[in-house]
Parts: sequence; C-alpha cells; structure tokens
Amino acid sequence: MYYAEVSAKLRFALVDQARGTYYLTPVPKNHLMNHNALSIRPFIGARDFNVSRSFYRDLGFKETVLAPNFSVFKSGNMAFYLQDAYVKDWIDNTQIFMEVDDVESFYDELKALDLPGQYENVRLSPVRNNDWGSECFLHDPSGILWHFGAFKK
Repeated sequence: MYYAEVSAKLRFALVDQARGTYYLTPVPKNHLMNHNALSIRPFIGARDFNVSRSFYRDLGFKETVLAPNFSVFKSGNMAFYLQDAYVKDWIDNTQIFMEVDDVESFYDELKALDLPGQYENVRLSPVRNNDWGSECFLHDPSGILWHFGAFKK
C-alpha cells in the first residue's frame, strides 16, 4: 500500500483492488491499524541447530519440522521458528519475553529440568522482582536470552 500525504491531517492510500486497478481512499494520519492478529512468531537462529532443537524439546515445546534446517516450536497458542542460521551479533542481541502465570513455579520447573547441566552455555538466573512484576532468565545454548515473567495484577 502506498500513501500520498495531502495535508498535516490527511493522507490517501493507493490500494490495489484487483488486477492492477487502483483507487485512492482517505486515511486520517492518526488512524491506528486494527491488526486482528492471531499470533506473533519470532524467527531465532542457532549456533548448533540440532543442539538447539533438543534444548527446546526438553524445555517442553512441541517441534514440527518444516525443512531440514527450519522448525516451528509450539506451546499452547505461542510459537517461534528456529532456523539453522547463526550470526553472532544477531543471536547475542536476541531476547524473548514469555509471560507465564506463576514465575516462582515456572522457575522451580526450570531448575528441575537441569538444562544448564545438560547443555553447554545454558544459564538459568533466579527470579527477580521488579516494580512491574517478576521474571527469571534462561540463556539457550546459542546465547538467546529468554525472560519468563508475570506482570503485577
């Protein structure tokens, strides 16, 4: 979709109606898009794809292999894509926040899994209480930082 600015308060959207037929429709500049989103699925990489696949299965995600170097991992309505791609700066700066209903219980389950004892470079940090809620942290084998948190009600 292309936008044409008309004034400080109005713009027009050039919309492809069908087979190259275009029309202009007014769109106020402060218009907020209604996403009607069903999910959001980040793409993450892996230093060692097979080790990361095993790690996420052990963490309780269900894997569906989409290609030899590409899988989707699901838990309930949440999902993310794991790909056999490693760019150090990208991986070192990837963080994912997963909201859970009870951080203390979730942390206890993470401790019981002993993922740091099974996978190199995996680190689990205890629950931290903040003014907005609480969270614990888990680094995956590649270095991706997961936040597992709950907001104050």
